[in-house]
Amino acid sequence: MSVSADSTHGTRRTGSRRTVGVRRTGTGSVDAAPWVAMYHSVGDCFDDPYRITVSPDRLDHQLGWLRRRGLRGVSVSELLAARAGGAGRDLVGLTFDDGYADFVEAALPVLRRHDCGATLFVLPGRLAGENAWDPLGPRKRLLDQRGIRLAAASEGIEIGSHGLTHVDLTRADDALLHAEVAESRAVLSELIGAHVQGFCYPYGTVDQRVVDAVRDAGYTYGCAIDPGPLTGPYALPRVHIGQNDSSVRLLLKLKLHRLRRRPVEGA
Repeated sequence: MSVSADSTHGTRRTGSRRTVGVRRTGTGSVDAAPWVAMYHSVGDCFDDPYRITVSPDRLDHQLGWLRRRGLRGVSVSELLAARAGGAGRDLVGLTFDDGYADFVEAALPVLRRHDCGATLFVLPGRLAGENAWDPLGPRKRLLDQRGIRLAAASEGIEIGSHGLTHVDLTRADDALLHAEVAESRAVLSELIGAHVQGFCYPYGTVDQRVVDAVRDAGYTYGCAIDPGPLTGPYALPRVHIGQNDSSVRLLLKLKLHRLRRRPVEGA
């Protein structure tokens, strides 16, 4: 499971590190961080101690809610590219962590029904395995090579890395951190025949050392959960979406996101 307002303008450098500043719109108002929704598994919710599963019907309802509000779910890369060009205010990032096999079986048909794309974060070190990092279970199948390629070939679906094996990177030594971040990108890029642009931090845990490793490995963005002062293109905040998120709850989460999240330069 992947569980401050500074009025400085532009981007400045401190030593060799980039410090992310705040972007303002042409009207002088601060631009909000992009809204990125965090999903995991799509299927039976009966045994779900970590609240990582939504049913296909609930996903259908949630995406329908977005569309009725004039919003469309897309991959994170598409969202960031649109916003970099001054557009994309009608776009929402959709992410699915862990690379469960049910993404192809259950999520893809619903995404297609609503003309939505998404980013699927997978674990190339656990191909055709299961979510062994969740001690309470239940055990869920992960995609194999064929499934990942099938998802990658689907219109609007982006494949990103969730590391090799789903470990807390803030506790990893340098060798393990390199393997989980850089080697996973190389393996996935070869698997799908395209450059992998996005990384997702397992458990949402992140610090500056891990952010630097993701940036240095060649990714263009990183997804976290609530990264606080690290918020930026390599630590994008996301909103957890679960089975209990009705239209009212989704509206509240959207409004709270716009109020609480610090802006992101270049996003």
